[in-house]
Amino acid sequence: MANFILPFLLAALLVYAAVKKIRVYDSFTEGVRDALKLVYSIFPYLAVIFIMVNLFRLSGLSGALTKVLEKPLAFFGIPSELAELILLRPFSGNGSLLLLEDLYAKYTADSYIARAASVVVGSSDTAFYIAAVYFAESKIVKLRYAVPAALAANFIGCIAACFLCRFL
Repeated sequence: MANFILPFLLAALLVYAAVKKIRVYDSFTEGVRDALKLVYSIFPYLAVIFIMVNLFRLSGLSGALTKVLEKPLAFFGIPSELAELILLRPFSGNGSLLLLEDLYAKYTADSYIARAASVVVGSSDTAFYIAAVYFAESKIVKLRYAVPAALAANFIGCIAACFLCRFL
């Protein structure tokens, strides 16, 4: 049944376009043109984020901050093994998935550390990436409380994830 959903939706879209006399190809190319304008407007922000994430990890700052934050995170019930993941998650989704894969390899997927890391990755988001994309497109320059609120929500989600994984 699932194999037929996408072809059915595509066929229904084409039938709807034919009934409404919509030029599908022209609409598609117009959408692509708008998408390219969006990519052009947000690309500088994304490039800066990707460069900053790589510099953050390669400079050793990530490792140093991980060492500093181990004890404060332990106070909130977050294992020290998740410190680098929690630091990297607001910046890079792919980087955090790579760290998650490393945690799986080191602690096995069924361990508390791996389960908590999985929930942290699933319940948090790349706050800086989202801020760069959405605020660049909406032309908002002053983020004010948006990024701190997103980071606070991510951290609260990390605490809740570790708490729930410990007891469930």
